[in-house]
Amino acid sequence: MNEFYEKFRNRTYFDNHGEAIANHLDKFYKSDEITVFHEMVSPDFHLDVYLINSAKHSFNILLTSGMSLLEMTVPDGVENPETYTFAELMILLPKAIEFGKIFPGENENDWIIGMLKETARFPHHYDTWLAIGHTLQATTEMEPYSGDTDYVGLIILPSVTFDEEFTEIKTTEETINIYSVFPLYKDELEYKIANGYNALLDKLIEKNGKEVFDNKRGNLLA
Repeated sequence: MNEFYEKFRNRTYFDNHGEAIANHLDKFYKSDEITVFHEMVSPDFHLDVYLINSAKHSFNILLTSGMSLLEMTVPDGVENPETYTFAELMILLPKAIEFGKIFPGENENDWIIGMLKETARFPHHYDTWLAIGHTLQATTEMEPYSGDTDYVGLIILPSVTFDEEFTEIKTTEETINIYSVFPLYKDELEYKIANGYNALLDKLIEKNGKEVFDNKRGNLLA
């Protein structure tokens, strides 16, 4: 067994978190509103993605389930580190965006699920953490996630659509945060890196940026 698999075999897994997420969603949605893209082969830890299509929303939701199986490595010096240890990621999507019955497949929108899963795996692969204001890029060369998009990275944001009743999942001893993912163009990502989270947030507010994903949205720096 190579070093990569050995690393994940010896980690502490919080297997109760998967059930906690499922129970949490059951409080808000009916079973026929929820589809699960089950991960058939997991190279490290098991990571599924929920698709929630509910008539109560004008959008659908993609939500990871598996990122919180493992603790993130929160740096020393962060106040109340236990509040940042566990997280899952979501993205709100227009109803018109559809997926095939399985992932991965040949659907042009599969890159969105792939983006979520790659981001969810990142902190565990690199012994780091993700929280509000953090950014990631798709590749070291800032290439797009797919030929079907111009987005090259993303920023982690608090949801402005849902309150803490939905975005905080309480277990007996832990809290699982649900963060919103907002994809970025190359110059937007570079702007955030150079100027910081608050500067990009000001651009979002100025341009009235929407939490619901838009693959053709206007550039925040235009």
